[in-house]
Amino acid sequence: MKLLKIRTLIASAFLFLLAGNAWATHNRAGEITYVQLSDLTFEITITTYTYTLSYADRPELEVMWGDNSTSVAKRISILFLPNYYKRNIYKITHTYPGPGVYKIVVQDPNRNADIKNIPNSVNVIFSISTILIVNPSIGRNNTPVLLNPPYDKAARGYVFIHNPGAYDPDGDSLSYKITVCTREDGRPIENYTFPPASHFIRVDSISGDLIWDTPVDTGAYNVAMEIEEWRYGKKIGIVERDIQINVYDSKNKPPVNGPLHDICVEAGKPVNLKVTATDPDNDFISLMSTSGIYTIPECRARFVHLDSIAGYASATLQWTPCHAAVRNQPYDVLIKSDDYSSEMKLSDIDNFRIKVLGPAPVLVNAAPEGKFIRLTWNNYGTDVITGFNIYRRDGPSSFVQDSCSSGLPPSSGFAKVGYAAGSSAVSFVDTDNGQGLQFSREYTYRIVAVYPNGTESKASNEISGALVSGVPVITNVSVRTTSLTNGSVYVAWRKPDRLDTIPALGPYEYLIYRAESITGTNYVQIRSINTSTLNETSFIDTLINTQGSGYVYKIELYNNAPANRFLIGEPGYASSVFLAASPGDRKVRFTISRNTPWINTRYDFFRLNQATNRYDSIGTTTQLTFTDEGLVNGRQYCYRVRSTGGYTNPGYPVNLINFSQETCATAVDNEAPCIPQISVSSQCDSLYNTVRWTIADTKCLEDVSGYKIYYKLLTDENLSLLTTINDKNTFMCKHYPGEVVAGCYAVSAFDAIGNEGEKSAMICVDSCKFYEIPNVFTPNGDDINDRLVAKTSGLIEKVDFKLFNRYGVLIFETDNPKLDWEGTYKGKIVSPGVYFYQCDVYERRISGLEMYHLSGFVHVITEKGATVGKPEY
Repeated sequence: MKLLKIRTLIASAFLFLLAGNAWATHNRAGEITYVQLSDLTFEITITTYTYTLSYADRPELEVMWGDNSTSVAKRISILFLPNYYKRNIYKITHTYPGPGVYKIVVQDPNRNADIKNIPNSVNVIFSISTILIVNPSIGRNNTPVLLNPPYDKAARGYVFIHNPGAYDPDGDSLSYKITVCTREDGRPIENYTFPPASHFIRVDSISGDLIWDTPVDTGAYNVAMEIEEWRYGKKIGIVERDIQINVYDSKNKPPVNGPLHDICVEAGKPVNLKVTATDPDNDFISLMSTSGIYTIPECRARFVHLDSIAGYASATLQWTPCHAAVRNQPYDVLIKSDDYSSEMKLSDIDNFRIKVLGPAPVLVNAAPEGKFIRLTWNNYGTDVITGFNIYRRDGPSSFVQDSCSSGLPPSSGFAKVGYAAGSSAVSFVDTDNGQGLQFSREYTYRIVAVYPNGTESKASNEISGALVSGVPVITNVSVRTTSLTNGSVYVAWRKPDRLDTIPALGPYEYLIYRAESITGTNYVQIRSINTSTLNETSFIDTLINTQGSGYVYKIELYNNAPANRFLIGEPGYASSVFLAASPGDRKVRFTISRNTPWINTRYDFFRLNQATNRYDSIGTTTQLTFTDEGLVNGRQYCYRVRSTGGYTNPGYPVNLINFSQETCATAVDNEAPCIPQISVSSQCDSLYNTVRWTIADTKCLEDVSGYKIYYKLLTDENLSLLTTINDKNTFMCKHYPGEVVAGCYAVSAFDAIGNEGEKSAMICVDSCKFYEIPNVFTPNGDDINDRLVAKTSGLIEKVDFKLFNRYGVLIFETDNPKLDWEGTYKGKIVSPGVYFYQCDVYERRISGLEMYHLSGFVHVITEKGATVGKPEY
C-alpha cells in the first residue's frame, strides 16, 4: 500500500513537471495549522494558494510529520479568489508516539517560475512547515488561524502591507518575524534574498504587518513569515506562511484607511466604531474586516457597511462582548480597503486591538466575626466565571487601576489569601489559613472574578475591616542582654481599651507565655500578674539563651473573679527581632527575622567600636537584608539592629522601638568567584570546538585565579574535568574531540585559595550535519560528475536510500552513506529526467544514534557535453 501511494504521488508530480514549466508551475503561498483533538492526536489543515490558470493540480499532498512517518492528506475544498488565486484546503489527522518537538513539513515540486528573489525558482521545491510541541505541562494547544488570505497585488513605488489576520482561539500571545522561504525538507533556500526595497522590508513583531517600503521593481517575489505562539513566557509553536507578492507598474494609487485606535471594553458594554477609507483617484472602495471577534459563538461581532460613493466608503463595527470573550490577550482586528480601479486593484491594511475585560465585582462589607472577617459582595451576574480570588493587605492602599488592566499586580501591595469557588459565590470568611487574624491590624480587601482561562477581572472596590479589640496589645519584645544562659528580653503591652463592651469587672490576671524561635508554637507559661487595674503592662524575661534563638510571646487576659473566671478575647503574639550573620569575603551579610502584629518600617544597624566599646550606627534599611562591606578578613565584628514600626489600625500604638540580640562574625574569604558566561562554536572542517567565556563584573574578576573546563560527549553522561587554565586573563579554549564534533561544555572559575565557583550554564553543540544529496548529476561517460555521490562523513553509520522513477518504480536502493550510484537500472543508463528519492539517515549525535528523513528530487542528464556546473546540495 505504501509503495502504491508513493507511485501515485510521484506519477502525478512527474506528469506536471514534464508538462512544461509555463503550465506546471502553480504554488504561490501556503501554511499549515492544526487543532489538538486529544493528548497525542492532532487534525492538520494544509492551506495552499495556487495559480488558477495552471494545469498542475494537487488533489493530495504528502505530509512529513517530524516523527519519521509520512501520510497523504486529501483535499477537501477549493475556493477561487481574485487575481487568479485558488485556495486549496487539505485535512488529515495524526497521532504522535509521545511528547516531543515535531516539525511538520509539506512540499511540492511546483513552485512558480520566474520568482525574482529565488534563483531558478521553477526547479526549487516549494515547502511550508509548522513546529508542533507535545508537552503535557503546557496543556493542549491549537495553532492560530490565519484569516486574511495572501492574494493582494503591489504597485512599484507604493508601500505594500500584508497581515495574516492571525487569531489564536486559545488566547495565547503571538509574535511575528520575517524569515527565508524554504525548499525540500523545510530547509532554507540557498542564495535566497529578500525582495529589494527603497527603504526596508520587515515584519512588525507585534501587529504582524509585513511592510514592504517600497517595491523598486516589477515581477513576482516570495517572502515568508513566522507566527510564534507564547504561553506563560514559553514558546509553544511556530506557523510559517509563505507569501507570493506580484508587483506591477501602475498609475493607480491605493486607498487610504482612516485612523484607528486600540480599545479597552468591559464585557457587557457595547463597541460601535466607525471605519472609513478614501481613494485619491476617486475609485469606488470596498471595506472588509477579519478578526476572531466575528467567530465567538456567544457574541459574534458585526461589520456593517454604511456609505459607498466614489472615493469614499464607511462601515461600522458593532460588538457587545460577552463574558465568554474575556481573556488576557487582546483581539487583533484587521481593516482592509480595496479599490475598484480598472487598471489593477490595490489595497490598504490597518489593524487595531480590542481588549475585553471582566467588570469589577462590588464589595459590600468586611465584618469581624471573632478572630475572622467575613467579606460579602454583590452577585456577579454570569455563570461563565469559575469563582473569585480574594486579596488582602495591611492598611489602606493608594492603588488606582487603569482602564485597560485587570487583576492586582504585586506592586499594589495586595497578596492573594483565598478563593471562593463558584460563579454564584457572594461571601468569603478570611481565617488567615485557620490561624486567625490579628486584633491590632486594619485589613484591606479587594476581590477579582476568575474566568475559565485563568483571566482575572478588574479589581473590585477597596474595603477595610478590623477585629474588635478586647485583649492586650503587645508593643515591645526587645532584647536587653545577649547571653547563652543569662540573656533577658523586655516585654511590654498596652492594656485593653474595650472592656466596657465585655461583662468583665475584674479582678484580672495576665498570663505570659513564651515559645522558642520566632515562629514557635509550643508555648510555655512563664509568668502571671494579678491586677485589679490592668496597669501593670511590662515585665523582663531573664535567664534565657538570647544568643542562639529568638522568642515569641503571647499574653492572655483573664477575668479572675471567684466563680467567674474566663478568657477575655483571643490573645495576640509578637516575637523579638533575630539577627543572623553570614560572613563573606571582606563583608558580613545579615538576615532579619521577626514575627510581629505591627509593621516594621525601618531597621538601623549598629557595629561595636572596639576603641570606645560603644555601638556606632553604620546604616539603615527598610528591607530584611543588609550587608556591611569593606571589612578586614580575619577580624571579628559585632552588631545589633534596632527596629522601628507601628500598628496600621487607627488608634493603635506607633513608633515602636525594639532591639535584636548582639551577634558577632568574622569576615573570611569563603566565596567562590562569579559564574562565567560561555559560548561554544564548532569548526566543522577542522573538527574542533572553541569554548569562550567572559566575566562581566570587573570586581569579581579581581578574585579569579583561573578556570576549569568541563566536557561530556553525550547528554546522558556526567561532566568531567577537561582541562585547568591557571591564567585569569585567558578566556578561550580549543578542544579537538575527534571525528564527532559534538558535546556539552561548562566552565567554572576559582580563586587563589582554591574556592571554585559554580559551573556555568552547560552549552551543547551537536555534530555538524555533513550529509547532503546532490540534486543533479550527469552519467554520460565523460568522467565528470558521472556518479551520484552524497556529501557525508564518518558520523553517518548507514542510510536507507530509495530512488523512484516518474512511475513510482524503485530503480535503486542502498545503505551506503555515499550512495555511489552510477545512474543505471538493470544494467543500462537510465533515461534523462527527474527522479524522486526517500532517505532515512542514521547519524551519531550527542544524544546517541539518531535517524532523520530526507526526500527530494534528482535531475539526471545524460547528454554528451552537458554542463551543469557544480552539483547543488
